[in-house]
This record gives sequence, C-alpha cells and structure tokens, in this order.
Amino acid sequence: MRLNGRRTSNNVDDRRGRSGGSRIAGIGGVGGIAGVIIVLLLKFCSGGGNLNLADITDAINQSGIAINPGTPDYQPTAEEQQLAEFASQILAGTEDVWTREFQKMGLEYQPPKMVLFTGSVQSGCGGATSSTGPFYCSADQTVYIDLSFFQQMEQQLGAGGDFAYAYVIAHEVGHHVQYLLGTLGEAHNQMARSSKSVANQISVRLELQADFYAGIWAYNDNEMFGSLEPGDIEEGINAASKIGDDYLQRQAQGYDVPDSFTHGRSDQRVKWLRLGATTGDISRGDTFSPAYSSL
Repeated sequence: MRLNGRRTSNNVDDRRGRSGGSRIAGIGGVGGIAGVIIVLLLKFCSGGGNLNLADITDAINQSGIAINPGTPDYQPTAEEQQLAEFASQILAGTEDVWTREFQKMGLEYQPPKMVLFTGSVQSGCGGATSSTGPFYCSADQTVYIDLSFFQQMEQQLGAGGDFAYAYVIAHEVGHHVQYLLGTLGEAHNQMARSSKSVANQISVRLELQADFYAGIWAYNDNEMFGSLEPGDIEEGINAASKIGDDYLQRQAQGYDVPDSFTHGRSDQRVKWLRLGATTGDISRGDTFSPAYSSL
C-alpha cells in the first residue's frame, strides 16, 4: 500500500506495555495447532465477539485519545512502531472514507477509537486477552488490537501483507459502521431471541457485511488517495480465504460443521470483500435480505 505522507489518526490510545484486566478469558488452556486455529476462528468478532454481551458495562471514555506512550520501561521494537503507525494511518483512512460515505447518506460519521495493547486489556465489553484476536466493542465504540496478531496472520496462516493487515482493521471498523447505522444492535437483539443455529446465521450475515464494508473502504481509499498497489487486493482475498469458518474448522479437526459457523465460509468472505472492493457501492451490501443459502 502507498501510505507515505498519509496522516495518522487522533483516535488511537496506545496501551502497549500496560497491564490489563482479563475477567473474560479468550480460549485459555487450549494448546497446539487446534488452539491456534480456534484463536483465529475468533479473530473477526463483532460487538465483542466471544465476550459475553450480558457483561457489557457502561461506555468508557468517549473522547478521542491521541497516541500516548505506554509504561516507561516498555520499549517497542522498530517493527512494532512501524505497525503502530500503519494501524493509525489505516484508521485515519477509514475516518476519511466513512465521513464521506455518511455525508452521501445525509448522516454524520462518528469515528471509533482504537486501542493498541499487549497481552490483555480491559474494554467496555469486559476483559480480553491477545488470544481473543482483534475485536470491536460497541459499548465503548472502540476497536481493540494486539499488533502481534499480524505476525500470527503471516506465520500461522500464510496471510501476510500490508493490505491483509489493513483488511483486519477495516473489517472491525465495519462493525462500527453497523453500530452507527443501527444494524449491529438490531442483529444482536434478534440473536438474543433466536435459537443457537439461527443466531449463528445472523452472526454470519453481520460478519459478511463487515467484510463488504472493508471492501468499500479499500475502493474509496484508493479513489481518494491512490493507496492500492498491484497485489494488494489479492492479499486481502487470500486473508479472507484463510479465515472462513469451513477452512479453519477443517484445519483444526479435519471436517467442518456448518451449523456452527459464525463468520461465514471462505468463499463467502472472499465474495463480499471483493464486491465492496470492486464496486465501492454501499447500497449493494445488504447481507440480511437474501436467503441464507444464497450468501
């Protein structure tokens, strides 16, 4: 991606090196390749993902927070600093794109915050650890990410590349867009009234739409800033294909269980990311009206 000279966001709270709460565990106790795969199953979680929504507390600090250093004894590597700046630039790009898209709809975009952390963190949705993966918490309208996750994407999934990492961030911001438009809250209400299998299908619809919104960001960011380079979209498609429920379950256990899917099959995730990235047309991102089998 071409990001030289791009601004960074003022909505980043750098908590790396600070200790955080872990009241709600990620997947503690699971080891080996199965543990790795299950961690990745949780990577693109909506509204707190595997965190218990019943535990959502009052929203925490709602103001924009500039990047601040962590504890004095924490010394990030040069690579970590580059990733932090990269994440801030991508967040800034989502701010620019979604501000314009919301204006087209006659709405005002309120950007989310992003918290960078190491190890564990306390969010408005409860405590979480790095094993939770990147997640969006609607209670405090914040994206949480441990930057080491990008290394896991490359080393454990073969899904590296700057655009693949940007896709992760843009996907989580996509959940914030859903929150602002009322989609996320309505979907969660429906999930609470539904059977587990139906709730899982609603979750899949949410995740595929967030993939689509990530594609919308990519299309418009490139239109506004010329940010995409040859191979970038392919990196995102590769990442999307590696985090489908079917792919991950087969890697973990040798077979998949469709009724348990919460994020969508690999081909579905690729389809909706590509649709957003090639059209830039937000009106084509309705993942809730079509029959589930046609997604």
